[in-house]
Amino acid sequence: MSLPPGFLDELRTRVSLSQIVGKKVSWDMRKSNQGKGDWWAPCPFHQEKSASFHVDDRKGFYYCFGCHAKGDVISFLKDADNMGFMEAVEVLAQEAGMQMPARDPQAAKKAEKRAGLADVMEMAVKHYRMMLGSGAAQEARAYLDRRGMSRDTQDKFEIGFAPDGWQGLWDYLRNKDVPEQMILAAGLAKPSDKGRNPYDVFRNRIMFPIRDARGRCIAFGGRAMDPNDRAKYLNSPETELFDKGRSLYNHGPAREAVGKGQPLIVAEGYMDVIALATAGFTGAVAPLGTAVTENQLAMLWAVSPEPVVALDGDKAGIRAAMRLMHVALPLLQSGKSLRFAVLPEGKDPDDLIKADGPAAMQAVLDKAFPLVDLLWREATEGKSFDSPERRAALDADLRNAIKKIPDQSLRRHYGDAIKELRYQLFRPARSGAAWSPKKKLTPIRSTTRASALTAGGPMAEHAMREAVILATIISTPDAVPAFEGQLELMECHDPDNARMRDLALRHYHDGAEVLRDAICEILGPETLERLMSQPHVAICPTVRKPGDMDIARMTLAEELAKLKARRGLQDEIAEAEEELSGAADEAVTHRLSAAREAVERAIRPQSRDKGDYELGQNGARISREEKGAFEAILGTIRFDKGRK
Repeated sequence: MSLPPGFLDELRTRVSLSQIVGKKVSWDMRKSNQGKGDWWAPCPFHQEKSASFHVDDRKGFYYCFGCHAKGDVISFLKDADNMGFMEAVEVLAQEAGMQMPARDPQAAKKAEKRAGLADVMEMAVKHYRMMLGSGAAQEARAYLDRRGMSRDTQDKFEIGFAPDGWQGLWDYLRNKDVPEQMILAAGLAKPSDKGRNPYDVFRNRIMFPIRDARGRCIAFGGRAMDPNDRAKYLNSPETELFDKGRSLYNHGPAREAVGKGQPLIVAEGYMDVIALATAGFTGAVAPLGTAVTENQLAMLWAVSPEPVVALDGDKAGIRAAMRLMHVALPLLQSGKSLRFAVLPEGKDPDDLIKADGPAAMQAVLDKAFPLVDLLWREATEGKSFDSPERRAALDADLRNAIKKIPDQSLRRHYGDAIKELRYQLFRPARSGAAWSPKKKLTPIRSTTRASALTAGGPMAEHAMREAVILATIISTPDAVPAFEGQLELMECHDPDNARMRDLALRHYHDGAEVLRDAICEILGPETLERLMSQPHVAICPTVRKPGDMDIARMTLAEELAKLKARRGLQDEIAEAEEELSGAADEAVTHRLSAAREAVERAIRPQSRDKGDYELGQNGARISREEKGAFEAILGTIRFDKGRK
């Protein structure tokens, strides 16, 4: 459907972004300035407690300094409520009292049918709820009691019951004048192949309504009461309302809970979600009888950047996690991944909470490990690496898995983590100890902050430039707007530096004094003092002349350009190294040469001993580390070509 020119502009003008966002967040009134249309709140898209989500009502845009989500009122509804573009426009038009343009008759008919199906599903919810209180549901009520599901919990999750009859729901809906085709299209009944009336899909089952992110009932899940039933759990068939690969149980309530600070937990089924939510873990969801799909991963990441997958501690649970890992690898991005929490063997979340309480479940979540550890476990568990060939096969398997990750920077970090795990794996063999692959999964901890300045080389140079950039924007925050986009994307190797950068982006418009106070209050005065006392920072002109816009802009432009050039060099080297696993060609040599020329033009350090540098092309200086990296890679290319 096309929209007339100016329609979206008028829509954005009429609708207050803060009013729409305010339905999902709690504003921090200490930081917000209502008169200026300046609003702050914890981000609704990722788990946090600080108010880093900023809404500018005058400009009609939002930005999160934590997860970097940004956009206008339409994109907010798309991301927050998992809506399509036109669906978000329709909701906003209704909010603004604007008439939507005439729709394609066929599309309008389809939308009307979907609305009618949703109404039929709500009628079914009421019927099943009523049946749970009937005499036919005595055994079902006893089962729920044994599972510890209180009446309040049953009401909250709208638990119902489908009696053991062929046409109970069918007759109920037909008596309400619901057309036969609507009942069939909603997936509530199936046509008979014996010439009789259609019969109910769900019979003798405890019923769980499945709602979409907007709260509409789109399907049901049914738990069989007969232990001999062929399917213990049965979902509605796919309909115009329901696509099980694009739906999550408890999606809407979980998204709201995550916005208030709860972790997003991916459990296996309905009962696990209900048990978790009842125990206080209200950010729990579950896929609907299938392995997690790419679409469901996208839905999970729209709620939280790092969902925790709660695994049953048996072989089936681990296999399911590994299948999910391979679905996720090609979709990983910086700041979007998964963590995995393994429950005690033989227990699911419901069992664990009942036996040991919520604290035991929290302990399992606290031990959740990153995806890279699961990748390592898959490659090494139960295997022996007592020969060069087996070790080479391990390297090849891991290299092929990591290649699925599209983001070069993230792929490089995975490679670093694997190298560390590999070193830990084979190190005991050097001292004569017997090696065993059965090692505990432990998070990989970076030592960058402690060693960056003392180790020398590119890391030290990056840390120095990082410090100069931060000192400059703290001393002269008025210079930030011209470089805001580059600063948002700047990779900070020190976590404190990353937090200072985000605070500067948040408070630069308040002036240098307010910015310094914010840093001292949140990170402590010693953090700011440590930055400003570094020798190369203390002598920087921007620190010695705070407020000088010309010097600040010149320094930021130069330092950010140098970081960008070095990052380009590192990406080229990483990409070339990957290609060297096959046949090297002139394209690889050309890219490396181009990167070398860019670095030689951009990187001209001012305070290094001359002995650390050699003259490159055009008279520019290149460090020994850069020269060595290029010569090693280019030498390998020549060697490979010489063998052909």
